[in-house]
Amino acid sequence: MSQGSEEKAQAMAAKWIICLVLAVGTIALYCPVLWHEFVNYDDPDYILNNPHVNAGLTWPGILWAFTHAASANWHPLTWISHMLDCQLFGTKNPGLHHMINVLFHTANSVLLFILLNYMTRAPWRSFFAAALFAWHPLRVESVAWASERKDVLSGFFWMLTLLCYARYAQSRVHSPQSTVRGHRFAFYCLALFFFACGLMSKPMVVTLPFALLLLDFWPLQRFIARGAATASPLHRLLLEKLPFFALAAASCVITLSVQKGAMWSTGSLPFSFRFANTLMAYVRYLSKIFIPKDLALIYPYPHSWPLLGVVGAGTVLVLITVIFVVQAKRFPYLPVGWFWFLGALVPVIGLVQVGVQSIADRYTYLPSIGIFVLVTWGISDLVATSARRVETCTFAGAGALIACLVLTSVQLTYWRNSFSIFKHTVLVTSDNYAAYDCLGKTLQNAGQLDRAEECYAEAVQLEPDYPLAQFDLGMDLVALKDSVDASNHLATAIQLWPGNADMQYDFGVFLSRHGQPKDAAAHLKVALAIQPDFPQAQRELNSVETLKH
Repeated sequence: MSQGSEEKAQAMAAKWIICLVLAVGTIALYCPVLWHEFVNYDDPDYILNNPHVNAGLTWPGILWAFTHAASANWHPLTWISHMLDCQLFGTKNPGLHHMINVLFHTANSVLLFILLNYMTRAPWRSFFAAALFAWHPLRVESVAWASERKDVLSGFFWMLTLLCYARYAQSRVHSPQSTVRGHRFAFYCLALFFFACGLMSKPMVVTLPFALLLLDFWPLQRFIARGAATASPLHRLLLEKLPFFALAAASCVITLSVQKGAMWSTGSLPFSFRFANTLMAYVRYLSKIFIPKDLALIYPYPHSWPLLGVVGAGTVLVLITVIFVVQAKRFPYLPVGWFWFLGALVPVIGLVQVGVQSIADRYTYLPSIGIFVLVTWGISDLVATSARRVETCTFAGAGALIACLVLTSVQLTYWRNSFSIFKHTVLVTSDNYAAYDCLGKTLQNAGQLDRAEECYAEAVQLEPDYPLAQFDLGMDLVALKDSVDASNHLATAIQLWPGNADMQYDFGVFLSRHGQPKDAAAHLKVALAIQPDFPQAQRELNSVETLKH
């Protein structure tokens, strides 16, 4: 064997070993989820109480997934993946549902390494960036929460899209002959297909066309330059992305239509306040990437942000952007990683707000890759002139990865069940009315009605306009036989969120049981108007109509 062939064989063996380390390390790290339970936040809606999902993989279920929006989202492939889980494991084995998330996350981590190494030919840098992605504590929410299948599934299609696109782009550089045009077109079509699958898994991936343009700049180096015969002018690169932008636009229209009026949210807040939260959110995400402490399931929207804090956050973001743009020629990975981070967060950064969250750990799943890339390549170049470069990088990298493994292992323990995650969330955040409400629901399900009432009351005191807390307190008081206060809280919840079919139904049942059939019928009709496919509401309405006559 020639020396060149031997070196190639060794390089290939090293890549296989890296893939194996990433895969085995990630599965071993997350294997405790096999003993975790479902949590009572989204899991009931996505899996436990969803009859279309519970039924397993059926043709009517698949048709429903593609033709209906549920939980304020249209993501049919995510629904189908949950259906397949229920077909294989039922709903009594939550650990196996969690383990599918782990396998997707493992695949994503390996694919990220393959992608970075293919584009940069830098295996050890690619390994470190992929390992940070795989083992960082911020990944726990996306992996250990069954309802966040949409994160890891959309991430899987994101990676496949980028891989196919990189192959399409690189094939033009290395083999521009007409004989490979068919192969290039095939990879382009595959990239478009996987992008469509990603959008049908989680619409947050709408920013992927912009990520493709970033990769064109670095490391694919497809932007036109003097003497670069294989580069392309910007307008040609933009034209090439038009089908991707068209799919992204269609997904945006669908998402906005299904979320409009579907959820109680803080979207009515002034734009100035939401913009302030956006600036603070970017800085908070950065701080959690570099110092991942006090991670929680829910970070509710605050009542206000300090002006100095907002101005400081905006200043930091502008300064970083200017510095990275100025250094783009020498260190092109800096603006690419930074704009990847900024851009991938745009759909969930809060300018268009749905829900109570100010930020969420799960939202960093794909955006954080940009930071990991710029840090990895940046540190490596920073110590490039050091006499002990290899030792420095190895020591620093090993220390960072070990810290991630330890912190992720600890964070995983909080996801054992609903009580542990919400108790932890209450402890590491302040004034978290949403977490108190979820903790109350956990206690109520365990039959501890008095303790649940205390949590609900705390949530209502912290945020009287939070309809779920008002509603849950009302239902708890129903169980405690306090019908007067229960009626008041239930009515308040309905006023705050009239578009919630479940609340309208439960209030209708309450009124029916307390001798108010006329009012009960009115709320049941509203529930059916909101959600025509609501058999329980229809049966209750038929019963109430019989009583009225």
